[in-house]
Amino acid sequence: MSAAPGRSQASSHRRPQGEGTPVSDVAQTSPPAREWLAPGATVGVFLAFALAYFFSTLVRAVTATLSPVLSAELALTASDLGLLAGGYFLGFALTQLPLGAWLDRYGPRRVILAFLCVAVLGCAAFALASSFAALLAARVLTGMGVSACLMAPLTGYRRWLRPELQLRANSWMLMTGSLGMVAATLPVQWLLPVLGWRGLFWALAVLIVLAMLGLAWQVPAWSRAATADHSQPPVGYAQIARHPFFRQMLPIGFINYGGMVAIQTLWAGPWMVQVAGYTPAQAAQGLFGINVCMLLTFWLWGVVNPWLAHRGWSAQRLIAIGMPLPLLLLVLIIWLGPQAGWPLWAAFCVSSSFGALAQPAVGMALPAQAAGRALSAYNLVIFAGVFTMQWAIGLLIDAFARLGWDTVASARGAMGVFGLCCLSAYAVFLRGYRRHAATPQG
Repeated sequence: MSAAPGRSQASSHRRPQGEGTPVSDVAQTSPPAREWLAPGATVGVFLAFALAYFFSTLVRAVTATLSPVLSAELALTASDLGLLAGGYFLGFALTQLPLGAWLDRYGPRRVILAFLCVAVLGCAAFALASSFAALLAARVLTGMGVSACLMAPLTGYRRWLRPELQLRANSWMLMTGSLGMVAATLPVQWLLPVLGWRGLFWALAVLIVLAMLGLAWQVPAWSRAATADHSQPPVGYAQIARHPFFRQMLPIGFINYGGMVAIQTLWAGPWMVQVAGYTPAQAAQGLFGINVCMLLTFWLWGVVNPWLAHRGWSAQRLIAIGMPLPLLLLVLIIWLGPQAGWPLWAAFCVSSSFGALAQPAVGMALPAQAAGRALSAYNLVIFAGVFTMQWAIGLLIDAFARLGWDTVASARGAMGVFGLCCLSAYAVFLRGYRRHAATPQG
C-alpha cells in the first residue's frame, strides 16, 4: 500500500453521483495531491491505526469467548448476554454523529487519542465491576471509547490516499480487525485460567495505552486549512441522510451486515455450545476458525478492490450479486441445526462481507471535507444494527423458550426470524438497485 505524489486522477466528466456510480467513480473529489502521504509515512500511519483497531475489535469480540464464564459466574440469561455484548455497540452508536463532526474539524489524531482515554477507563471499570449493571455500564463506556478506531483512519485516508488505495486500506483495516477477533478466541481462552477475565481487561487497558503512544508518534496533525473547502457547499447530516447512495445502503448495513457482526462477535459461540454440542474450548477453536477466515477474506478484498475499481464494478453491483449467498447459507444452518458447526458459520460470515463494500463507497460519495460525517453516519447505521440484532436474537431465544421450545428449536427459531429480516432488507436494496440500473446514465 503506497501513496506516491502525483496529479489527481479524478475525471472532469464523471457521471452523476449516487446509486449507479462505479466504485472507481464514486468519489466526488479526489484528495489533493499536496496532502498525499509519502509511502514510508503511509505505512507508519497505517500500522499505528491498525494496532489501535486491533485492540478495539479484540475488546468487541471477547464477550463471545467469555460468555460461558460470565454466564456461569453472574447467572446471565440469553437476553442478558445479548444486552451485555450489545452494550458495546450501543456506546459505539451513541458517539457516531458528534464523532463525525469532530473528525472533520479536529482531525483523526486528536480525536482518536481523546476517545481512547475513555476506552482505557471502560476496560478498567469492567475489570472492577461486581454486578451486571456495572458490567453493562463499563461495556457502554468501552464502546464509546473505541468508536473512533475505524472512523479516524478512514477519515484520514479519505484525504491522504487516492480513491483506489482508500478501498484497499479500508479492507486491510477490516483485516486487522479480524485479526483482533482471532486474538479474542483461542489466545483469550488460553490466558483465561492464568489471568482470569478481570485480569484480561486490565491487560487490555495497558495495551490500549501503548497503542495511543504509537498514534501520537506516527499520525500527522490535521491541516486546519484543508478542513474547509469553500468551493463546495457545506454538507451536514441532513444532506448525507438524503443522499441516494446512502439511503440505498441503509437496509443492508443495518440488518444484513449488522446482523453478521452480531453473530460473529456473540451468537456463533452460544450456537456452537448450546446447539452443536461443542465444549467451551471447542467453541473458542471454532471462533478462531471463523475469524481467521474473515481475516483472509478482508485481505483478499484489499488485493482485488483496486482491480475491480479500475474495471468499473460498483459496490452495489457486487452486493446485489453476492448477498443472496449468506441467505442461502443461513437457511442451510437452520435446517441442519446441531450438525451446523463453525465451518458453516464461517462461510456465512465470509459471504456477508460483500456488505462491507458499502462503507468506503459511502465516504467517497461525498466531498472530502464531509468524509468524517458521512462515514460516521453510516457506521451509526451498522452498529445500531449490531446492537439491535444482538439483543433481538437473545430476546427471541428466551421468548421461544418460554413457549416451551427446547434450546435447539429456540435458537433455530431466532435465526429463522433473523433470516426473514435479512431477506426483506435485501429485497428493499435490490428494488432500488434495479430501478436505478434501468435509468439511463448521463
